[in-house]
Amino acid sequence: MKTYITGTGLYIPPYSISNEELVDSFNQYVANYNTQYASEIEAGTRDALEPSSAEFIEKVSGIKSRYVMDKKGILDPEIMAPVLPARKLGEELSLMAEMGVDALQQALAEAGLEATELDGIIVACSNLPRAYPALAIEIQHAIGMVGGFAYDMNVACSAATFGIAQAVGTIKGGLGTKIAVVNVEITTSHLNFRNRDSHFIFGDVATASIIEQLDTPKGYEILDSKLFTQFSINIKNEYSFLDRCEYLAAGTELYHDLKEPVTDKLFLQNGRKVFREVCPKVSEMISEHLQENNFKPEEVKMMWLHQANLNMINLILRSVVGKDADPALAPTVIDEFGNTSSASPVIVFHRFKDQLQSGDLGVMCSFGAGYSIGSVLVRKV
Repeated sequence: MKTYITGTGLYIPPYSISNEELVDSFNQYVANYNTQYASEIEAGTRDALEPSSAEFIEKVSGIKSRYVMDKKGILDPEIMAPVLPARKLGEELSLMAEMGVDALQQALAEAGLEATELDGIIVACSNLPRAYPALAIEIQHAIGMVGGFAYDMNVACSAATFGIAQAVGTIKGGLGTKIAVVNVEITTSHLNFRNRDSHFIFGDVATASIIEQLDTPKGYEILDSKLFTQFSINIKNEYSFLDRCEYLAAGTELYHDLKEPVTDKLFLQNGRKVFREVCPKVSEMISEHLQENNFKPEEVKMMWLHQANLNMINLILRSVVGKDADPALAPTVIDEFGNTSSASPVIVFHRFKDQLQSGDLGVMCSFGAGYSIGSVLVRKV
């Protein structure tokens, strides 16, 4: 029997922030900062901050807006972070579980399944709300799934493709025939909104995919998966349960004013190095994956790529398919959603999969911190 993607779901947060709104907040922070430290800046002992612009953001990334779970806190120049009230575990559904449940219920409905029919749930994302109990197990409980198993995994922006590959492997290993892969991302929580080079990158979202082993073809057959990792600190997020211990060891204040949050461990990347090093490797891996499965680049009818940066997407498409490749082969949602880490290729798949014809070949590919790259070949039934 073969494995198929039989349903997908997409949860969109309640708020959207345009580039213009984000820039207004950032530039107000810059003005406040430069005023506060005017004497030091004039003396040359401190660098002045530079303002940003909506045009700059769109040019370097292709992003025009992003969805968020909290808008007010992010746009407040005195806070510049999402403000999300705590929920009492065990008495209330956690925020990330709530998002994941919504996306998963949509995916189950599209697949024509009940939650009780699932054998497993894999939550694959960049940031988890806690060490344990697993977010996946909380979602398992919330949807009324009886029996089976659930667990969390993290491969940053590649978590969705790695999760799909893990689901297929789980099925082949005989541990179940129906596995859900859920990607929940509140990436605005790890973003430093005071960093001009990256404050615009991320948005929040949740997606879900149903992976099934079936006798009768349905949906999108998963033909093969290919995974790659290589250690790099060019994309990193070092928030950790060890922070308390490290702050104490360094003799640093453990608690900080919320108006001046610790930023040294938030998301940070060397964008130029990432572009130079990741794009060629992604293109090479997709090309190898196609060749290993006896496919030619021109047979690819659609590429659902990680929505990290519009320039990266265009370069990878041209490198794999050819310099004259039709941009429609790699549809994008980055202008609306921003970078949503693990969820982004699933959003594109969810939005555009129905444009394929029966028998068409498609490639879902993710790439990001690690470095990590995941490629999944599918064919529409």
